[in-house]
Amino acid sequence: MNSGLLFCDLAVAGVRGLSPYQPGKPIEELERELGITGIVKLASNENPLGASPRALEAAAAAMSETHRYPDGSGFLLKQALSAHHQVAPEQITLGNGSNDLLDVLARVFLEPGREAVVSQYAFAIYALSTQAVGAQCVTVPALGPDSDMPYGHDLEAMADAITERTAIVFVANPNNPTGTWLTQAQLERFLDRVPRRVVVVLDEAYTEYARDLACPDGTQWLARYPNLVVTRTFSKAYGLAGLRVGYSLSSPEIADLLNRVRHPFNVNSLALAAAEAALDDCAHIEQSVALNAREMKRLCAAFDAAGLKWLPSAGNFISVEIGNAAAAYQALLRRGVIVRPMAGYGLPSYLRVSVGLAEENSRFLIALDEYLEEAR
Repeated sequence: MNSGLLFCDLAVAGVRGLSPYQPGKPIEELERELGITGIVKLASNENPLGASPRALEAAAAAMSETHRYPDGSGFLLKQALSAHHQVAPEQITLGNGSNDLLDVLARVFLEPGREAVVSQYAFAIYALSTQAVGAQCVTVPALGPDSDMPYGHDLEAMADAITERTAIVFVANPNNPTGTWLTQAQLERFLDRVPRRVVVVLDEAYTEYARDLACPDGTQWLARYPNLVVTRTFSKAYGLAGLRVGYSLSSPEIADLLNRVRHPFNVNSLALAAAEAALDDCAHIEQSVALNAREMKRLCAAFDAAGLKWLPSAGNFISVEIGNAAAAYQALLRRGVIVRPMAGYGLPSYLRVSVGLAEENSRFLIALDEYLEEAR
């Protein structure tokens, strides 16, 4: 029965104006569409080595208790994170991935009449979470393509954009999808300029991959800047993307507010157990970071040999300028290789490529060479 209602009109204004976040194409979807197998997915910045064996064992052991609710406080994981970061457990908030915490931060600090400042070409969730609660997203132009850090955050311009209506500034370091990063000196100057009434969210989802590039650890500033919130995830270097677990580090006062809003039991039992074990497996992280560095160099060299421009990246992905990126994306799909087109981020000539295993990267480079030859 048609009630005649237009439910879009009943939704709140912030939601009516949203477009859903578009994740990387799943392998199963491409298999259904083209009927091909042996697909390589380099679209979602996942750890190609997978999770730590210790994490998998811990998750398997937790299966026997899935009829019980998880520990809503995440006590054991918080204790492990507290020791890892040398912060009090009261400074930690757990999330269903760090995306969950970005959304919680928006719900706590934003509302109609307030603003969030973000950089152009930054992670799409910042704007989505801001607009969903009816706040205004102020997007600041990024650095130019010829700067030392092409399309990176312009922190001076972002600080200039702060007004009396600004409640949050989102800063990604390293940034997704560009891979660009900020130095310790740049971030310190920025944090000194931001009024203490404005919350600075420093998104460090890819920080494990950036240690050799003078990319600072934001947790060092928590005591000095009580308005700082650092978000981290187990989805990237730790290889737990499918379990969805992240966390934020902040002052106890901010953590208390976040815990008032986050959903009960927002991190499941398997994720809690796996994350605790993964945090303790330093060898797996070292292996993952070393693989990424080695294969990143290989991809950059291949792009140089092909005469393609690419953006410097401190993550486990790289964005390469390919001309007609939409056509290149489709051509690679037909060859069983999934990458990420960047038109949705305002970079229509770029593809973002996750760094995979050596054999996966070889498949991609062969497919890319074939496409470039056809396009000539």
